[in-house]
Amino acid sequence: MIAMIKRLLTMPSPLEMAARELMQAQRAKLEAETALDYAAHMVMYNDARIKRLHDRVTELKEQI
Repeated sequence: MIAMIKRLLTMPSPLEMAARELMQAQRAKLEAETALDYAAHMVMYNDARIKRLHDRVTELKEQI
C-alpha cells in the first residue's frame, strides 16, 4: 500500500515519460488509421450508391 502511494507521488523518469508518450502516439495512430479506413470505405460506398441511383434514374427516364 505504501509502495503504491510512493509510486503515485514520485515524478516519473524521462524514460518512463517517453515510453508513456510513445504508447499514446501509437494509440493515436491506430485510431487515425481506423478513421481513414472508415472514410475510404464510405467514399467507395457512396460512389457505388451514386452510380446505382444514376443508372436507375436514367432507366426510369427512358420509360417515360
